[in-house]
Amino acid sequence: MLHEILLSLSGHPSPLFRNDHSDPSAVSLISPSERQLLDRAAHLSDLHYKLRRETSRIGSLHPSAICRAVSNAIATIHLAAFQRKIIEVEDSILRRDAGLVGAYNIVPLTAVVGQFSGWIRRLEWLWELVEFMTADKGREDRLPCQAAQLIDRLRGELQTGYADVAETAQSLLQAAETSWLKQVSAWVLYGRFQKVSEFDFFIQEDEDEEHGYKLDYDLLPSFVTPSTASSMLYIGVSINRARSTPGTDLGTGNLGHLASQHQELSQLSTPLNAAAFSRAITSIRYTLSRTTLQKLLPLVKVLEVLEVLREFLLIGRGEFATALTQQADDKIRSRWRRADNLAYEKRDALGTVVVKEGEVAAVLARTWAFLASMQNQHADEDETLELARDLLRLHVSKATEEAPLVKGSDRVSDKILDAIVPTPFHNLLFSVPVTLTMQIQSPLDLFLSHPDLQIYTAINSYLLSIRRAHLRLTDLWKITSFRRHHPPPPRMPYGNTKGGIAKTRLLRERWSLRSSIMRSTWSTSSAAIFFLGETEAYLQVEVVEGLWAHFHSWLTDTRKDSRVDNNITSISQNSTPGVALNEGGIQAEDSNESLNTHQGAQANRDPQTLSIAHGQYLSALTRRLLLTQLTFTTPLYDLLMQIDQLVALVNRLHGVWVAADLETDEGVVDAFSDLAAEERDVRAQLRGVERRVKFGIEDTIAALRTLSLDSAFAAEMEGEETAGDDDIMDGYGDGAGAYRPRRVGGIERLLMKLDFGGWFGPGPADDDNGSGHEA
Repeated sequence: MLHEILLSLSGHPSPLFRNDHSDPSAVSLISPSERQLLDRAAHLSDLHYKLRRETSRIGSLHPSAICRAVSNAIATIHLAAFQRKIIEVEDSILRRDAGLVGAYNIVPLTAVVGQFSGWIRRLEWLWELVEFMTADKGREDRLPCQAAQLIDRLRGELQTGYADVAETAQSLLQAAETSWLKQVSAWVLYGRFQKVSEFDFFIQEDEDEEHGYKLDYDLLPSFVTPSTASSMLYIGVSINRARSTPGTDLGTGNLGHLASQHQELSQLSTPLNAAAFSRAITSIRYTLSRTTLQKLLPLVKVLEVLEVLREFLLIGRGEFATALTQQADDKIRSRWRRADNLAYEKRDALGTVVVKEGEVAAVLARTWAFLASMQNQHADEDETLELARDLLRLHVSKATEEAPLVKGSDRVSDKILDAIVPTPFHNLLFSVPVTLTMQIQSPLDLFLSHPDLQIYTAINSYLLSIRRAHLRLTDLWKITSFRRHHPPPPRMPYGNTKGGIAKTRLLRERWSLRSSIMRSTWSTSSAAIFFLGETEAYLQVEVVEGLWAHFHSWLTDTRKDSRVDNNITSISQNSTPGVALNEGGIQAEDSNESLNTHQGAQANRDPQTLSIAHGQYLSALTRRLLLTQLTFTTPLYDLLMQIDQLVALVNRLHGVWVAADLETDEGVVDAFSDLAAEERDVRAQLRGVERRVKFGIEDTIAALRTLSLDSAFAAEMEGEETAGDDDIMDGYGDGAGAYRPRRVGGIERLLMKLDFGGWFGPGPADDDNGSGHEA
């Protein structure tokens, strides 16, 4: 019977545990206490048998490499230890050990079963773990157990309170994390994505992604922070990019660095600590930056691209915005003239005036030519302009071209894009959606992403629309007949004749009448120019230039350099001949420590740190430009639309008056037009647009006042450099060298300038004769 029990505990089927002992004939053979002991042995036998069967199946069929490693550890460590325990018990019986064999060579069943009492809870826990790994069995609607779920469960089981279960979980967790670290090592050290990892590794291949890989946060173990996962993704992508770039050495020259990185990962102990693991990944990232990425993507190249983005997409170079606006307006006017010249029966709705893709590209080409003609007057070649000519593209945007954002994405750029309002400022330049963007060339995609460029495009459309409206209004003052008497009175000697005097009187009466008609128009236009000028100065000078100057100083460490230089200068100035030598030594040591801190921070400016800081810069820029406030952008967009209509009506009125002058003075008559009726219609529309422009300015200023009194908006502006940025920059750089956007702007400063006095108050109604009042 003992031999049968030991064989059954080893996993072999036995009729001793399969028969039903409830028969009356069997009651006399087995007592109730023996039946309970046999039930415990049968339970152990059944657990051992099922564990061996399921671990064998998991080890050969489960898609997760981590689950297979844990299953093999269960079989080779714990089930093997249980088997050795069975052999030890059998050996003790054969040796007639006094601990098991009593007098007359009697072996009590209680002693034999008691030898395995410590294994019941352990095998039951192992069976629960195996069931957890095979919970998907027979169910098509559930995915098999994945690495992150298993590792998190094992880490949780360390806190059960049972020493034997904690010891078992510790050994299995070591096997799971060791297997997981092998996958991590292959990725962060060699950039290799193993096929065995494609099921449950948190970095997955995805052709739709910009770099070909993506992060699946559902497959991320709990001890890995999102910033650490992003660093690991960036490291592997960078290694693959460097391997595919000619002239980049990843061979024998980096063997020493690989050995040190291997050692850092091998020194991690189980259970893996989040802080220690993050430090190891950060160290690997810094080493990669110093050895490989410094040649692949130097800081000078990053600064060149950022300079292009600042000068052209953020309208830092005013002549570019002016030239682009003028060329776009010329293209629109030429399309309308061509449409008017076509025969009526050949017109195809708006097909003759809608701008095509090739014409938009030609506008940008003419803009570059105009800027080049200005640049030829200078001796030095403008390298930024040449780089911008190669990288920037102007094209008609389509809804299908915009990649849909992933809901719940943790990328900083995607969050910023979600916050930007959908106000269509990009429709104002050509009356069709047109965007100015940039081509991302390798290896710049390690620093810039497509969502970053979409943010720059949105900011460019916003700033360019304000600059365009300002330029179009100021161009009204270039119309000669509106500013002075045109045509001039007759010259001598004809001017002294009766006909000349009558002609002069007629011209003066005509100009006086038209001047009175245009008085309210000039008043409204002047107020709009004042509003746009102050708003544009606030956005460009205080916000864009303020943030860019601080970000550029952080990139180039000029702020730190000046701080160190000032520290050394103050030390030298404050030192006197009577200062003791130890004090001077302390001062010199402090200055050297500051210099070493500065050099260490500069050395840790790896491309990913720059990319994260750039994301913070864009986040602060969009918030400070009020691009996240729909209550402000909506009335501003409506105001810009009304300003466009005002400029169009003024130009149309000018055309009507020119035609009327030709008809009156020269006798040139257009039989197909009624100039008097058209003038009345244009003047009536012009009065309505003037009122709408005035109301639009008032509504936009009211929106600014509402925002200035909004506590949520104030908290958002004040908190963007603290709580939100700390979450973004978690794990990227130390506290001394981390980038924090400067607090710039403040809409209260803008509101103080936008004081129109009593212009918004009630006044006499405008009549058709054009009587108006000035601001």
